Amino acid sequence: MIPRNEHPNPNFKRNDYIILNGEWDFEFDFGNSGKERKLFDVDAQFSKKINVPFCPESELSGIGYKDFMAAVWYKRTVEITEEQLKGKAFIVFGAVDFHASVYVNGEFAGEHFGGYTSFRIDATKFLKLGENTITVCAQDDTRSPLQARGKQSEIVYSHDCDYTRTTGIWQTVYMEFCSENYIKSVKYYPNITDGTLTIHAELVGNGTFSAVAFWDGKDVGSTSTDTLGQTATLTLNLSEKHLWEVGKGGLYSLNLSFGGDEISSYFGLREVKLTDNAININGEPVFQRLVLDQGFYPDGIYTAPSAEALKNDILLSMEVGFNGARLHQKIFEPLFLHYCDELGYIVWGEHGNWGADHTNFESLRYFLLEIEEEIERDFNHPALIGWCPYNETWDVNGRKQDDDVIRIVYRTVKNLDKTRPCIDTSGNFHVETDIFDVHDYDQDCELFKGHYEDLTNKNILFDHQGHKQTWKGEPVFMSEYGGIRVELKEFEENDREKAWGYGNAATSLEEFYARYDGLTTALIDCPKMIGFCYTQLTDVEQELNGIYRYDRTKKFDSEILYKINTKKAAIEK
Repeated sequence: MIPRNEHPNPNFKRNDYIILNGEWDFEFDFGNSGKERKLFDVDAQFSKKINVPFCPESELSGIGYKDFMAAVWYKRTVEITEEQLKGKAFIVFGAVDFHASVYVNGEFAGEHFGGYTSFRIDATKFLKLGENTITVCAQDDTRSPLQARGKQSEIVYSHDCDYTRTTGIWQTVYMEFCSENYIKSVKYYPNITDGTLTIHAELVGNGTFSAVAFWDGKDVGSTSTDTLGQTATLTLNLSEKHLWEVGKGGLYSLNLSFGGDEISSYFGLREVKLTDNAININGEPVFQRLVLDQGFYPDGIYTAPSAEALKNDILLSMEVGFNGARLHQKIFEPLFLHYCDELGYIVWGEHGNWGADHTNFESLRYFLLEIEEEIERDFNHPALIGWCPYNETWDVNGRKQDDDVIRIVYRTVKNLDKTRPCIDTSGNFHVETDIFDVHDYDQDCELFKGHYEDLTNKNILFDHQGHKQTWKGEPVFMSEYGGIRVELKEFEENDREKAWGYGNAATSLEEFYARYDGLTTALIDCPKMIGFCYTQLTDVEQELNGIYRYDRTKKFDSEILYKINTKKAAIEK
C-alpha cells in the first residue's frame, strides 16, 4: 500500500496526477561526494530502500538513522504514457530538506533550496515513453548559519526543546500533467460585503480563463475572460453568500480552467482585520484560544503517518476548547491547512527560523525566498489569519540580531500579503510589527495575573524582554505561556533527568488544573489581550509539557480544560 496516497494540496489539484510515494532506492552520502561519483546516472547502484515521504531518521522510512547526514540520494522509476507526453509534465515535491537536486533519466532537471516549502520541476523535455528514472540528491547541513532548521537539534542528540532532525524528502512527491497552456498560480480575494471573489491568476500561454463556484454542489456563480497569458483577473458574483466561520468552516468549491488545464480548488468568504484590541474575523472580534503545535510525530518525525493523523491533531485541540494554533517553528504541509479550512480552525503561518543567523544579512539568501514561496502557496487558506516569520531571535554567539534583517523580512511579508497581520519576531525582539506579542512562562498564578492587571489598569505592559524592546501601543498577544509539566510517574515517558518543561513541575493533577485555570483566566479576563497560545499540544520526545502525550493519548480531563479555555473573553463581552 502506498503511504500518504491522498492528493497533498486540495486547494490546487489537477485531475491527472501520479503519487510517487512508496519504495524508492536509497543511499547515504556521508562524504557529500555523490555528484562527483555520478550517483545520478540511471545505472548507479543504491544499496538500500526507503519509504517516501518519511525522512531517513524516522522509523516509518524503514531506515531509522538519527545521526547527521551530509547528503542522501533517492531513485525510482515511473511509467509515462503517450497521452502524458502530449503537454506539460511536472514533478512536485512537498518539501525536501534542504538543497534538492533533481535528475530525470540521468539529466539535471532542476534544484531547490529550502527545507520547508513546495516546488515543482518541469520534467517535460527529459521524459520519454515508458520507463523513466527520477533521482534526487538532498544535501543538508543542519548547523549551517544560512539554513533554517526550526526545532531540529543542532547537536547529535535531541535535547530540551530541540528534537530529532529531518533530512531529505519529508512530504509527498507526485507528478502532474496538463496542457501546454496552463494555470501557474492563483490568489483569492473574497469580499464579504458584496459577496464576491476576485481571482488573480498567473498563466502560461493563451486562452480563456474561466471560474465556476459551487456551494453544496449548486452552481452559485461563474465568469471568464480571454487572455494572451501571463496574468488575468476575474471577479465572481456569488448568488449565495455564506461566511466562513471560526469553529465551523464553510467552503465554496471552485473549478478553474485555462487552455485545456483544469484545477479544482475552494475558497472561504473570510476577512481578517486587526483593531486596537482584537483580531476581527468577518467583522466580529475573535479571542484567539490557541495552542502551540510543533508538528512532530513519534514514528514520522516531521511527517504525519496518515492524513487522518493530521486531522486528528486539530480535533484533539478543539476537544479541549482551543480554536486554533500557532504552527510553530515549521511550515506545515498544505493538507493540514486544508483540514483547518474545513473545520474553521484558525492558525498562524510561521517559518522554522531557528538556525538561520539573524545577525547576518547573508541569512536572508534562502530565508526570503522560502518566505515568498510559503506565502505564494498558502495565501488562499481562510484558516490562516496571520504570518510570523521569526520566533525568539536570541543573540547568536554574543551577537545581537541585525534589526534590518527583521525589518526587511517583515516588510517583505507585508508587501506580499496585505490581507493579514504580521508579527515580525514572536516574543523577542520586536523591530517593526503589527502585533506586540510576548512570551511569559511564569508559573505563579497571582504574579502572572498581576502582570496583566497592570496592562488593563495602568496601560503598562509587563515584558520579560523590556530591556531590549519597546511596546508602542500595538495590540498585545500572549503567544507563549504555561508549558506546565506534571511530574507524575504515569506521565514520565523518559528518564526524569532528561524530562524537560518550563519552570517548576506540578506534582498532582489538582495542582495542574488550578495552575492552568489561573494562568489562562488571567489572559481571558484582560480586555487588552487579543488572545493566548498555550505551550503545547503534545509532548515531543523529552519535552513533556503537552496537553496530550507524544502518541496523542490523553493526559488530562478534556471537559475541565474545555470549560477553562472557552470562558467568554473580555474582548468578546
